[in-house]
Amino acid sequence: MRVTKKIRDEQLRRLGEVYKNDGPMLHFSSPFTLLVAVILSAQCTDKRVNVVTQRLFPRLDTPAKMAALTLPQLETEIHDCGLYHSKAKHILAMSHMLLEKYHGQVPEDFDELVKLPGVGRKTANVVWSVGFGHPAIAVDTHVFRVSNRLKLAVGKTPLEVEMGLHKAIPEKDWSAAHHWLIWHGRRVCHARKPDCETCFLQNVCPSCTVKVTPWKGE
Repeated sequence: MRVTKKIRDEQLRRLGEVYKNDGPMLHFSSPFTLLVAVILSAQCTDKRVNVVTQRLFPRLDTPAKMAALTLPQLETEIHDCGLYHSKAKHILAMSHMLLEKYHGQVPEDFDELVKLPGVGRKTANVVWSVGFGHPAIAVDTHVFRVSNRLKLAVGKTPLEVEMGLHKAIPEKDWSAAHHWLIWHGRRVCHARKPDCETCFLQNVCPSCTVKVTPWKGE
């Protein structure tokens, strides 16, 4: 199947219709708590992160409160989140930098966000979009996989896929589309065994394993 602009637009229309009410799964109350939650989510499910932050954030919801902890104390707080040693180091270093350079506030500037310890492009895009309301597409494993399978954006790296999605999706829909692709990856387009038989994108997906009549633009 050759994926034309018309087919990409139809893919996006269906994704937007099905997942229009699905947003972030992580629980947060501020750009800082969102930043911490996203750092904790590396190689960890959002469901598990929410369990950890439910007990963490009532007491440790600001850079000042977080920075008051020692490394062993924070490791104990997040020990059930996986990779807790490196995550604790990043969160403490990030909290100290926010206090020292940004008056205890998470910077709204993207280039400043990526200077924070433990914050790469994906994390910065999430905070930039979900925390501050700017149009952005964070490419995680779900977005990367689904985008390549749909040929909505093809790339060998997250950055290549992100740039491709910028071209394929109107800027006003970037942030919403980020969530559409994540939810489709979680619910239908699984990594090992995509559920092509029940997928609503069957006839507009070049990777579909079910024999269907290609969509003609009806």
